[in-house]
Amino acid sequence: MSWTQIDWATAAVVLMVAEIVAPGAFMLWLGFAAAGVFLLVLAMPNLEPIWQAVAFGVLAIASVSLYWKVFRKQRVVSDQPLLNRRAQHLVGQVYPLETAIVNGRGRVQVGDAFWTVEGADAPTGARVRVIDVRDMTLQVEAAK
Repeated sequence: MSWTQIDWATAAVVLMVAEIVAPGAFMLWLGFAAAGVFLLVLAMPNLEPIWQAVAFGVLAIASVSLYWKVFRKQRVVSDQPLLNRRAQHLVGQVYPLETAIVNGRGRVQVGDAFWTVEGADAPTGARVRVIDVRDMTLQVEAAK
């Protein structure tokens, strides 16, 4: 086995191990591309380094594209879609205004946290319903 073959085999292993160390990245797919070049260099030991690099680039783009188009679409649908989306849990809830809404902005208290709200002007104590969340700001309307 030549040094070039060893280099590509090592690159493939290192990239695949990097995926294990930092899951969620796409190093695995680059590792597959490096493994593909390793196999290509095994079949064609005199392949020039420039063509090896081109092959790696093409295989890397192809493997990452495959990941994005095929495997990324197969995400598991969560039984708790709002998990880790705390503000989304507040949509539909009614709270009294802690600070009046003046010029479209005010504040409510939810548990031990204060949230900025946006909506039609309303006095302190008025009850508002959360209808949406935008950039950690609650969009509210007067509760009926």
